[in-house]
Amino acid sequence: MIEPDFTLGIEEEYLLVDAETGDLAEAPQALMEACSADLKDQVSPEFLRCQIEIGTPVSQDIREARAHLAHLRGTVAKHAADHGLAPISASCHPFADWRDQAHTDKDRYNQLSRDMGGVARRMLICGMHVHVGIPDEDLRVDLMNQMTHFLPWLLALSASSPFWQGEDTGLASYRTTVFGDMPRTGLPPQMGSWGEFDRSVTALANLGIIEDSSKIWWDLRPSCKFPTLETRICDACPRMEDTLTLAALIQATLRMLWRLSRRNQHWRQYENFLIGENRWRAARYGTTEGQIDFGRGQVTPFAELAEEWFALISEDADALNSQPAVARLREMVAGGTSAERQRRVAADARAAGADRMDSLRAVTRHLTEEFRRDL
Repeated sequence: MIEPDFTLGIEEEYLLVDAETGDLAEAPQALMEACSADLKDQVSPEFLRCQIEIGTPVSQDIREARAHLAHLRGTVAKHAADHGLAPISASCHPFADWRDQAHTDKDRYNQLSRDMGGVARRMLICGMHVHVGIPDEDLRVDLMNQMTHFLPWLLALSASSPFWQGEDTGLASYRTTVFGDMPRTGLPPQMGSWGEFDRSVTALANLGIIEDSSKIWWDLRPSCKFPTLETRICDACPRMEDTLTLAALIQATLRMLWRLSRRNQHWRQYENFLIGENRWRAARYGTTEGQIDFGRGQVTPFAELAEEWFALISEDADALNSQPAVARLREMVAGGTSAERQRRVAADARAAGADRMDSLRAVTRHLTEEFRRDL
């Protein structure tokens, strides 16, 4: 079996805020033009006017991806500053109201608004997507089926959306509940082959319900545009190095699953009913309350699970030249999620005498600082 190239591509969605107040702000046309002049098709508007999306070029390894992502983040931050704005990479703004936002005047987004009605209007959320190059179509689907097991772990690590419209939701990733209102979201179904996936998409396309598989918004999907498997479950990460660690984990885990297949082995697949329970635990708690180990029949602390995960993919991280990025898994677990950090910032501000709104503005300032942290 020929080894796939396991190339990487990373997409991130950012929110723009006023650099002084932290209020959500629309992207001026001049800002988008300046970004486009420097970054070409690596930057684009998103569904809402307060959002910007970036996408790295195809990267051969995580070191190349780091260079691309640092350039993209730095360029967006530089041009935003020229307009008194700052980008944040978190899945929900701490206090903005979705009802005050306007969507981008673009055919795709106008159609989305018409099709989804009020559900689309609530999409004041950002995510992070990782593409891994897997040219063989049937292998892509086979690895999708197996990789589903690991999706809740990725969500738990990335959780960055505890606040919604000025309230603490009690969740680590509130974004997942908002996005879940859309059709064709959540865990991917188990597919027997590429042909089965293609027939399912074609059935909806022939009915005029969707144009193509780009309207399939599962947590993990074969990309519509590229010969890749696209992981979509992650919250947007405030820190660039966390984005890169998650990308390296995804890449190494897929290689581990491919390596098993060379030995005629297969990762055990559980029903989505069970995986969905871990997905909920990840959205609710992040990494603080552990995940269900179905083999053991018990809830396992995330730190213990992370050590087992690291051991599983260490050989693959070596092969992919991503060992330092993968090893940061331990640092991420020990340091806690962005959701935990945001809550600490808000609590510290309140303890220092800030009212509710000022404590949330402190969270937004914290997120702008986190964006610049690794540049």
